[in-house]
Amino acid sequence: MPATIISGKEVAARIRKELAGKVEHLRARGVVPGLGVILVGDDPASHSYVRSKEKACRELGLHSVVRRMPADASQAAVLAEVEGFNRDDAIHGILVQLPLPDHIDEREVIRAIHPHKDVDGFHPVNVGNLHIGERCFVPCTPAGVIELLDHAGVELKGLHAVVVGRSNIVGKPVSMLLLARHATVTICHSRTRDLPSVTRTADVLVAAVGKPEMVRGDWVKPGAVVIDVGVNRVGDRLVGDVDFAAVSEVAAAITPVPGGVGPMTITMLIKNAIEAAERTVE
Repeated sequence: MPATIISGKEVAARIRKELAGKVEHLRARGVVPGLGVILVGDDPASHSYVRSKEKACRELGLHSVVRRMPADASQAAVLAEVEGFNRDDAIHGILVQLPLPDHIDEREVIRAIHPHKDVDGFHPVNVGNLHIGERCFVPCTPAGVIELLDHAGVELKGLHAVVVGRSNIVGKPVSMLLLARHATVTICHSRTRDLPSVTRTADVLVAAVGKPEMVRGDWVKPGAVVIDVGVNRVGDRLVGDVDFAAVSEVAAAITPVPGGVGPMTITMLIKNAIEAAERTVE
């Protein structure tokens, strides 16, 4: 029996309806959630992503400011924009669109964001709080993964979750979120020996490596839930890290690409920005 499709579009739409109510409540208290975005350079994917964020802010009634800077902008100039947003009371969340040009120290820029405005969840304070289970902003894509699993009715307690990928953006934080839900978590990476033998033990498999259709049908345990975080362009197609056609014949549930994790990322960013605004009136 083919796998159930876990639609990120449907889950994102439901969450956005809830967020619209929160924005109305904040506006009634005189607070308009504000998101400040810094975009450096001309990367087409980054520009497309930022436009999507602007659109989401407009639709939900958030105040949105985008600082577009040339690729040769100095690190000092970027840090000055971050500090400007830090000091601006109308901006509750700050996002620096990654990747940055090579001459800019990404880590220093992220550390310059005030942790209470770090809606991407990349500041060391938020990363540390995530690991020890304290209140924090959770990185958007991992947060979206957990929302999709909740929507699919997956009770993570006691399950074996395998995460393929150990990036700071997805692999590591999603592993911590799964662990917090009492799953037993295995993190795999490029040096994992006999990777298919590990993925075949997963009740929940999260693929986040950026390699087109790497996870094959015989890598997956029958009845597993598969979350495909990858977005890869192959010719004129967008594909995930999972061979969707093959794996959907084995898994119990699977996210598509596009239309799976992708729509959740921006939605969770907006959710974090609204939470940042809520914190100012607590």
